[in-house]
Amino acid sequence: MPHPTRRRPRLLESPALALASLAFASATTATGADTAKLPVWRERMARITPHTYVARHTANPPAIDGRLDDAAWAAAPWTADFVDIEGDAKARPRFRTRAKLLWDDTHLYIAAELEEPHLWAKLTQHDAVIFHDPDFEVFVDPEGDTHHYFEFELNALNTGWDLFLPKPYMDGGKARNDWEIPGLKSAVHLRGTLNDPRDTDTGWTLEIAFPWAAFVPPGGTPTTPRRAPENEAVWRMNFSRVQWHVSTASGGYEKLPGKPEDNWVWSPQGVIDMHRPEMWGRVLFTRKPAGEAAAVPRVFSPDDRLIALDFYYAQLDFHRTHKRWAATFAELNWTPPLTVTVGAPLFRLTPDGYDFAWVFHGGIREWAWWVRHDRLLRLQRADGVKRDFGVPP
Repeated sequence: MPHPTRRRPRLLESPALALASLAFASATTATGADTAKLPVWRERMARITPHTYVARHTANPPAIDGRLDDAAWAAAPWTADFVDIEGDAKARPRFRTRAKLLWDDTHLYIAAELEEPHLWAKLTQHDAVIFHDPDFEVFVDPEGDTHHYFEFELNALNTGWDLFLPKPYMDGGKARNDWEIPGLKSAVHLRGTLNDPRDTDTGWTLEIAFPWAAFVPPGGTPTTPRRAPENEAVWRMNFSRVQWHVSTASGGYEKLPGKPEDNWVWSPQGVIDMHRPEMWGRVLFTRKPAGEAAAVPRVFSPDDRLIALDFYYAQLDFHRTHKRWAATFAELNWTPPLTVTVGAPLFRLTPDGYDFAWVFHGGIREWAWWVRHDRLLRLQRADGVKRDFGVPP
């Protein structure tokens, strides 16, 4: 098949609104003197396809004792083995980590298995900064829009830290430690001895039961109803393991000075930052029984989603340099990466920052991937977006 013709977009330069028809045809990222320097987003993150997992509804929930020996877990598949947070750019983790999920009408159940030759943990205070110990971490974004997400960390002493983020730290989000999980159940099982460097351990396993009612922002409007997800709903989630390099020369476990921790994850982030929710994996909640085919649906028009995020990252770089948002495409020196998609951008400055939407045809109607200056990211019907921008349908 001959290589399709590439056409560079012409973007209207208006500080209030920009609309232009764009057409591209290539599967590679554009390069050349007329293209802005590619940000880390393009080089490391946009190329990653987030992992997926099918979580089955269970009529017989597991007992939360940390042992993973319930029949319900036997029917649940493992995730792929965890990888370095940066993905293929780094070597495979030294020790294996993997997880499983189940759900019922009252709880989300998570199990994990962590290979570990030296079990140690020191923190015993709830809501301490648990990743200062080796830990397992859960990240949950029910709406999948990068805002209003939840984090839970657990160490081998079964000490937990639960927190809520209204938006990522990089976008001005501040962690809310006052978010708690009434009814949370967690347990660990040690395959070895804790804090004893004289022997070699096998690892540890854990179980967590999150009540669905917990996934509500502190003092705010629920991001999701206080009940289980609808059948076939998809949430953004990720899991992380923090692992430290230690010395046992003192007869205990001491972190090696100047040696950073390892960060191993289920779905790679591309950068050392778990708070890039747009990169998290996707979990399908299905009531289909084990053995019946179920698959996580493809992200709706993923190339168009990437273009919206591309604009966000370009503006982020501009703002860091100029302490303001670019008012025009020309000032930003941004054109979308060449893709196989056809679409048109809408852009305007707002009192708080900006709105950007990438409008495209999907099926029998137009859609838009819309992103705000603080990374709030949503798929919306294009007719409503156009009305909001004051553009004729």
